[in-house]
Amino acid sequence: MPDREPIILAVASERRFVLFAVGALGVSCVMTQLALMRELMGAFSGNEMVLGVVLGLWLLLMGIGTWLGRTSDKLRNPFATLVVTQILVAILPLLQVFSLRALRNVVFIRGAEVGVTETVISTFVLLLPYCLVAGYALTLACSLLARKEGPAGVGSIYVADSIGSIVGGVLFSFVLIRFLDHLDILVFPALLNLLCACMTGFHCGRKPLSAIALVLAIGVSAMAFLADVDGISTGLLYQKQYIVARANSPYGKLIVTKSDGQFDFIENGVPITSTRDDQHVEETVHYAMAQRPDARKVLLVSGGISGTAREILKYNVSRVDYVELDPLILELGRKYLPENLADGRIRIINTDGRLFIKQAGGKYDVVIVDVPDPSTAQLNRFYTVEFQAEVKRVLSKDGVLSFSLGHYENYVSKELARMLASAYRSLRLSFQNVLVIPGGRVFFLASDGLLYEDIAARIGQRQIQTKLVNRHYLDAMLTADRRADLARATAQPAAVNKDFNPVLYYYHLRHWMSQFKVGFGVLQTLLLVLLCVYLVRLRGSALVLFASGFAGSALELVLLLVFQVLCGSVYHQVGVIVTVFMAGLALGAVVMNRFMPQANRGSLALLALAVAGYAILLAFLLPLLNRMGGTAGSLVLVKAAIASLTLILAVLVGMQFPLANRLEFDGTVAGASRLYTADFVGAFLGALLASTLLIPLIGVAGVCLLTAALNFLGGATIQFRKAVI
Repeated sequence: MPDREPIILAVASERRFVLFAVGALGVSCVMTQLALMRELMGAFSGNEMVLGVVLGLWLLLMGIGTWLGRTSDKLRNPFATLVVTQILVAILPLLQVFSLRALRNVVFIRGAEVGVTETVISTFVLLLPYCLVAGYALTLACSLLARKEGPAGVGSIYVADSIGSIVGGVLFSFVLIRFLDHLDILVFPALLNLLCACMTGFHCGRKPLSAIALVLAIGVSAMAFLADVDGISTGLLYQKQYIVARANSPYGKLIVTKSDGQFDFIENGVPITSTRDDQHVEETVHYAMAQRPDARKVLLVSGGISGTAREILKYNVSRVDYVELDPLILELGRKYLPENLADGRIRIINTDGRLFIKQAGGKYDVVIVDVPDPSTAQLNRFYTVEFQAEVKRVLSKDGVLSFSLGHYENYVSKELARMLASAYRSLRLSFQNVLVIPGGRVFFLASDGLLYEDIAARIGQRQIQTKLVNRHYLDAMLTADRRADLARATAQPAAVNKDFNPVLYYYHLRHWMSQFKVGFGVLQTLLLVLLCVYLVRLRGSALVLFASGFAGSALELVLLLVFQVLCGSVYHQVGVIVTVFMAGLALGAVVMNRFMPQANRGSLALLALAVAGYAILLAFLLPLLNRMGGTAGSLVLVKAAIASLTLILAVLVGMQFPLANRLEFDGTVAGASRLYTADFVGAFLGALLASTLLIPLIGVAGVCLLTAALNFLGGATIQFRKAVI
């Protein structure tokens, strides 16, 4: 008996090393995913398609990696292989970010937008090595614990991975992103995994591997403290000699460049303002202000650092309330463009524009919304019927709302026409009069009072001095044929844009894609064929896990969209919802591992049906939340409700994997590999389809009901199989 004690201690020690390695892997996966999503958004001037492609391919490739790990239980030296994967997981993210910045302008033309096919292929190649290694490492860890603990060991891996994801997500979103660049942030998970590899290698007698990990850790630390790798790599992506500032905020990476006295602000690869963009500034201000030149109070949503706030002051206004979401934009705007914000009549409010309007108590004579086109669901919130109704509530009698959409250069494509028609129809539901102006962009003015087309005369009557928007410019822009062009476009059939049916960002996506030759190449064809074959062969617990993964991704996106609509896009609040989801996954797995050891196939079917019932409930409950007012008290209730709904969803999803693994365990890691793959593939389709197609086309309720049907199918299949057996 005394001889057993060292063996027990050795087994316990190995278990700790494996769980620590998986926790470190979870930290790395979340931080790498967030960093690469932001980097790829910047490199490819991202929209909802880019977000969907990156997240979808990440999950798909992770699933392939877990599938490749199905033979890992046959390895002669599994701990040595685990050390190698830890070293790769540590180093690959740093190489990926640096390579992306260094090669973007080598592979593609500097400054040119990258098409859909090129985006898919580039993202696939960039994510491939890390995701395959990380997925393989996850299955390898399952095999190490499954040898000693059986299916309970696999459940412990799921919990450890979830806890690591929580830690990584919280550190990235709430701490590190406020102070460090992506490369500096990725040093943290790199050192964590290298330290883990060093300890594991030493423990399993692989001292050369342990030494390699230690040397790499020293090298990474030296790079972080002694070399400006971020500055060097950013200079490869942008022209280094012109960069005057670079910084990260929770909302994105902001670059400020200066060339020939002109400052350009670039956020996530998209130019947001320029000091010499007189056309945009003057059109944004004067088309709206000429309608109500006696306006006293004006609300400006975004764009103030470009000079629009200062331009409004040319009229006899008493106050301009300028609302900007990203504090970094305000900080760098004050630093490099102080004259645009210096006047005491400009009141700067750092919050989400829609949340401010929802809670505003005063009245405005003019509301100018100067946000980018609705390329994402977050931006689409400023173009919906519900938002326009909220604006109308804060407008004085006969007040004016103004925004712009799309670029018009004497030709309206069918995709642009559909965008303009949707925006026009949406406005007409809230306002009696809508005026569409064919400027450099297409401007929409809406009011219950009269709107005037003789803008030049009205500006001239007030003797407003302008550089560009004068009679000569307006005579050239507001010609009869250009106006007729837009009249025909806005008369086209199109769906109304709503919060829970955000069709306009789908129309915008179609418009963006129409600018490229979208080919369906060998890679896309191969992926589609393999995916179809895989889906046809799904059976039993794997089908349930596939449906569960789909529900986790799709319904989390639904809840995030609803949260942003109802509570604003304040980053730390959105981050809380994401953190609650990850915590719920861990909690569900813990509950299943510890308190339900005797569960059977009927229990798995019941969980699948519970997810289906939850999704149906969500379809009816979310519209009720949307009807609640915008008072502080109601917002607290809405936030609590969405956080609770997120937790319930995550717990249900988190309970399914340990249970399914217990049912499918056959003494090898093949079952865990198969289930992990199904979970990742389901999450891949849920993320990609929900973000780019399903939410805008069939709406929030439609996505909920589709998810319910898929999970009902999985649960019914398991129940039928049980009955047959």
